[in-house]
Amino acid sequence: MNFKDQNIIITGGTRGIGAGIARAFLAEGARVILSFSSDDASAKQFREENIQYSDFIDLHKFDVSNYSKVERFYAEIDEKYKSIDVLVNNAGIRQDKIVGMMSEEEWDRVLNINLKGCFLMCKFAVQRMSRQRHGKIINITSPSGRMGFPGQGNYAASKAGMVAFSRSLSQEVASRKINVNCVSPGFITTDLIADLKDEMLEKYKNQIPFKRFGCAEDVAQSVLFLASDKASYITGSVLEVTGGL
Repeated sequence: MNFKDQNIIITGGTRGIGAGIARAFLAEGARVILSFSSDDASAKQFREENIQYSDFIDLHKFDVSNYSKVERFYAEIDEKYKSIDVLVNNAGIRQDKIVGMMSEEEWDRVLNINLKGCFLMCKFAVQRMSRQRHGKIINITSPSGRMGFPGQGNYAASKAGMVAFSRSLSQEVASRKINVNCVSPGFITTDLIADLKDEMLEKYKNQIPFKRFGCAEDVAQSVLFLASDKASYITGSVLEVTGGL
């Protein structure tokens, strides 16, 4: 899969799954435009660890749930690049708590980052991709959205919403030759699950037929497939990367 001369936007792209996706695209010749919200250290570390690709890494710090900041980001992109070939909506957070104890702020923050952020990034991307008459959008969801996990009412709702949103969007933009799909990673060894207790991690691992957690590279290769011409007839789909969970 050759992505030479393609411009790839990846939200939450400087650590965890997002960084794994970015590294995979860089290895295939792409330019990656990475967003991050607050972790300057991780952004700096990503650039340093991938110094051989420094001319192909473009970092942008902004909040994907803020309309005006997303709009400004795309205006900057328009000034620098002729096209947007792929958008990967990977930015996401967890704030786990049982519903009866969950605050309004904890609900709103997760839905805003995970779901509203996906909507805003897609809104401005499809405007540009429609004029180009090509583009690929891959939204990173979660099996939590179809299975549900205790304490993840907000997270599960946001991820289920991403799937429904993606399927609706895929029908709206198909005539413009834009593909919209989801990748649903299961338990992947990243910071996102680092705060789970050992007994909980062991419980989840035992539910996986492969009896192990995945890595960012497992997810990245699935994203590259859906972003490639090899997946030109796939849209409105969810690719599970869960080890059979």
